[in-house]
Amino acid sequence: MIMIVLGLETTCDETSAAVVHRDAEGRGTILANVVLSQIEEHAAYGGVVPEIAARAHVEVLDRLIAQAMREAGVSFTALDGVAAAAGPGLIGGLIVALTTAKAIALVHEKPLIAVNHLEGHALTTRLTHELPFPYCLFLASGGHTQIVAIRGVGDYVRLGTTLDDAIGEAFDKTAKVLGLPYPGGPQVEAYAARGVASRFALPRPMVGRPDADFSLSGLKTALRLEAEKVAPLSEQTVCDLCAAFQQAVADMVRDRLRVGLKLFREKFGQPMALVAAGGVAANTTIRRLLHTAALDGGTVLILPPPELCTDNGAMIAWAGAERLAHGLTDTLDVGPRPRWPLGDVKKPDRPAEPEPAPHAGPHAAPHAGSLSAAATPFGEEGLDDELHHAAIESEALLFETASRAAALSAPARRTDSSGADSSGSGSPGSDSSGSDSSAGSPEADPSETDQKNAAQPDTAEPAKNPDAR
Repeated sequence: MIMIVLGLETTCDETSAAVVHRDAEGRGTILANVVLSQIEEHAAYGGVVPEIAARAHVEVLDRLIAQAMREAGVSFTALDGVAAAAGPGLIGGLIVALTTAKAIALVHEKPLIAVNHLEGHALTTRLTHELPFPYCLFLASGGHTQIVAIRGVGDYVRLGTTLDDAIGEAFDKTAKVLGLPYPGGPQVEAYAARGVASRFALPRPMVGRPDADFSLSGLKTALRLEAEKVAPLSEQTVCDLCAAFQQAVADMVRDRLRVGLKLFREKFGQPMALVAAGGVAANTTIRRLLHTAALDGGTVLILPPPELCTDNGAMIAWAGAERLAHGLTDTLDVGPRPRWPLGDVKKPDRPAEPEPAPHAGPHAAPHAGSLSAAATPFGEEGLDDELHHAAIESEALLFETASRAAALSAPARRTDSSGADSSGSGSPGSDSSGSDSSAGSPEADPSETDQKNAAQPDTAEPAKNPDAR
């Protein structure tokens, strides 16, 4: 099935819009992938502040969409679907992308696909490589650490997970203990490159256990105690502590993958590949050990480019295209899901559709609704008590997001029977509101939620960054 899909990502602290093309053989091409980081906005607080993140998404997403559409050289009428990351993640950010996608889908009569952010990571490698199912995924980020069997679109079986902290979170907290700036993951990696890991004997949690689970809390505590013993810390000592921590994590990951691949073979046979995703997969030391783990497991390692390991719109657009090819779309009343385990993703009940006729005018979207439905943030499921506060704070964001999305999408283009544009308006490179349309400057398991503690600047811990390196 040939298709072009727009993907929106705003789950944490990256705002991204992307356009991907999927050909009849299921091969993908990135036509545009615009990503804007919020590192500067959150650096003063040492982590992601949800309210700041949501506001930043609102202010730039429409411009990033316009830029992505220009770079891709397509109009909204050329799209076959609009995908948005609907969870897991920070509730304010989820509302921004999902509401925007609903408005575009409604105005231009396009299918809407609410994508699980983790599924985006899980399927990214199929965008860059011709990889058949099944394969084994190592997902490591600021909010998640899992080993997952990827058996097909929507068919995911978790083999191992963290019992406490995610690897990316542990890197960030280690950086904070050692006085390194945010974001901590790249800082720890940079300092570790100049350190001597053997100076400090840190534990290797979970190594040798028959399951494939992870644990980072004991390692973090051990590092903090070592740092307290040798305080005040010289620059070389910080380098040595970073090197010791990074090597301990690497040794644990290699052992956990050994067990995870063994469990995969016992349950599903030999995997086609070991695949890594998430911000931690951009760490050069982790990437090197993954090659060894794959070799030890009798399979090959496939890694996405580093820029596709962290959060980006291309992975959401591609997951949307994969789901759309199986007829998996969503109605306009779908709501964001701050907690959304990968195992709860809907599976297709039929194979991917055969290739349809080329674009021939507007598509009949497989959903119905109104602009009021598109601007309904939480769908029919409603909210539990824990999310009421976030919902109230998000109301202003919701209506500003809907307004910006409507301005971006309207007036809708019209096409004649040949598919040619006959309106001359509504170009994605233009903003009918007159604003600048150029690019702007899970479950109880802690590993399966991006729902963060709502932080208030200067008074509370910032939220975890789900894909900090």
